[in-house]
Amino acid sequence: MPISFSQIPADLKIPLYWVEVDPSKAGLPVLYQPSLLVGIMRAATKKVGTAAVAVGGSGYVIGDTISLDNDIHLVVSTVSGGAVTAATVTSGGSIPATTTPPPNPVPQFSTGGAGTGATFNLTWIDDVAERFQEVSAANIAVGGTGYIANETVTLGNDVHLRVVAVSGGVITSVAVIDNGSLPDGATPPTNPVPQVSTSGAGTGATFNLQWLTVTQVLGKATANVPIAVGSQTQADNNFGVGSELARMFKAFFANNFANEVWGLGVPEPSGAEPATAKITIVSPQTEAGTIHLYIGGQHVPVNISASDTTDEVAATIAERVNDHADLPVTASAQADDVTLTCVWRGLSGNDIRVDVNYYGTIGGEQTPVGLVLTLPPTGFMTGGTGVPEFDNAIANLGEKPFEYVALPYTDSTSLNAWELEYGFEDVGRWGWRRQLYGHIFSARRGIYPDLLTFGNTRNSGVTSIMGVELTSPSPVYEWVAAYVAKAQRALTNDPARPLQTLSLSTIKLAPLQDRFDTIELNSLATNGIATQKAGSDNQPMISRESTTYQLNLYGFRDDAYELVTTLATLARLIRNQRHAITSKYPRVKLADDGTRFGPGQAIVTPGIIKGELIAEYVQDMWVGLVENVNAFKANLIVERDPNDPNRVNVLYGPDLINQLRIFAVLAQFRLQYDRGLDTQIIGPNPATIGMTGLLPDFALNG
Repeated sequence: MPISFSQIPADLKIPLYWVEVDPSKAGLPVLYQPSLLVGIMRAATKKVGTAAVAVGGSGYVIGDTISLDNDIHLVVSTVSGGAVTAATVTSGGSIPATTTPPPNPVPQFSTGGAGTGATFNLTWIDDVAERFQEVSAANIAVGGTGYIANETVTLGNDVHLRVVAVSGGVITSVAVIDNGSLPDGATPPTNPVPQVSTSGAGTGATFNLQWLTVTQVLGKATANVPIAVGSQTQADNNFGVGSELARMFKAFFANNFANEVWGLGVPEPSGAEPATAKITIVSPQTEAGTIHLYIGGQHVPVNISASDTTDEVAATIAERVNDHADLPVTASAQADDVTLTCVWRGLSGNDIRVDVNYYGTIGGEQTPVGLVLTLPPTGFMTGGTGVPEFDNAIANLGEKPFEYVALPYTDSTSLNAWELEYGFEDVGRWGWRRQLYGHIFSARRGIYPDLLTFGNTRNSGVTSIMGVELTSPSPVYEWVAAYVAKAQRALTNDPARPLQTLSLSTIKLAPLQDRFDTIELNSLATNGIATQKAGSDNQPMISRESTTYQLNLYGFRDDAYELVTTLATLARLIRNQRHAITSKYPRVKLADDGTRFGPGQAIVTPGIIKGELIAEYVQDMWVGLVENVNAFKANLIVERDPNDPNRVNVLYGPDLINQLRIFAVLAQFRLQYDRGLDTQIIGPNPATIGMTGLLPDFALNG
């Protein structure tokens, strides 16, 4: 029986018809290349509720401030002979809800006075929620006229109602379809509240609104554990509205709503501080108008009247900012100052810009007449400290494939950790043992010389870091999310096509005068920085998807992994080859070339394997991944290992297809061909002799 069966026994005696199904020659490789967005989540936390004195120490006076680890601050309320007898918690600090609190008693870290030696027994409580107000019910005050059922009525503070029933055009019943939002402690608008607009023609309706204080749970996902995300709502619920990671998903979904994406929420760095910024209203406006405020590139229009004082303008700005729950900041007003505070603690909050009038007068944006306000001196929020630690997060990825990672951190510690995970060593995803592959995408903001210097400090074929101008309103965490979104879509479809011209939707370019010029873009690309430039739609588009790879092992210039497409194409080839070999030859015997065996036997030889690899290469060439099949065949080596008779060694040298990136033309013009020669008299141009039949007569004679 020369045919080899895997399941039907060779000694079967039971009669009739038996079938064994074998899929080894039928299947094609199936792509699975999800993205992974990495960022800080607004996770549940704990804070100190009370601090009992364990040891009173000495040298304290009433009013001394005492600081403990984890940003805990106390004020001495009573003393006895210089020893603390009671202290009040003024800042409860913060630790992740899953973290074990430090053991009691806790010693002081520093003090505003001269006291020493005090320790405290801390009681930690959950600090997992925010409070705000929303509309719980809307009662009709005046039914108005001209309304119809299912008409949508919009009120202030993003409250939306649906007309349920009418009588003669007068509203008799409504339902709340969007509850709106007010900060906790803010005074709700006075009832009855009039409509702002409507989807129909109705007018005159007013409503008595009931506002309810709501406790909003923060991100529900487990920190440092990846989770699949299918919508912005899921991202908000998992990582907290307005968090760095939720904002990244907003940028991702604006550029790619088709491919699978996961989120990896990391907790705020221990002891970190949030970024803050201040807007000051210097003098009031003389005419009504709109302040076109941009926070992290998101438009926040603030309508003000001519009679508003500076304090009222500040209060209105704070209200409008807090109306946008998905912003990365909250706002509070004190007199004529507005303080913006990043909703997470960490260095990345310092990348949030605060701007006005991004589109300028030509775009219908200008500051109301007479109004003078000051923005942060640098244009950015400041004071944020702390970078997440990624060791636990990386460990929790396990062997799950994540082809495209969006990492908004470019400090050496973060990049080194992720490049080790995605590197070519034994422990890396590109290593021989794991064979998971993948790419890391990031972005870095800076002026040209700083980016050039930074580019020369990195050298990885798996990492692509896009350079962003200093004055782009969009934060780098949104740039990198958009970059990954477009890269995933394009490279999944075809890993060999260049990413140039792909538009990064919703990302805002730097002002025209601040954008990198051609010389700068060329130098950045030469020094390991991926580049972007303005497209025809006035959105940034990918210019060159460079990796940071620049030097070989001896430190000499090299371009082996210069472009993202190189490894993307190679990964596709390896997976195609792996599928073919593992599907067709999962359980076979190995023999030398020339061995005679019956047809159907589960036997392979080096020659059979070589033929399989050539056939696979032809298929890869057909779909545009490789070229030059004859050279590939000439250089392909398949042989049995001289020391292990059960092993086959292959020298596989694919000629990867390239990309049209530069189209160079030498325009060597003429004022007139055959100038001054009469070909009718002296005959044809000697240069055309012998070309009769190759060109038409008019081409040969003129």
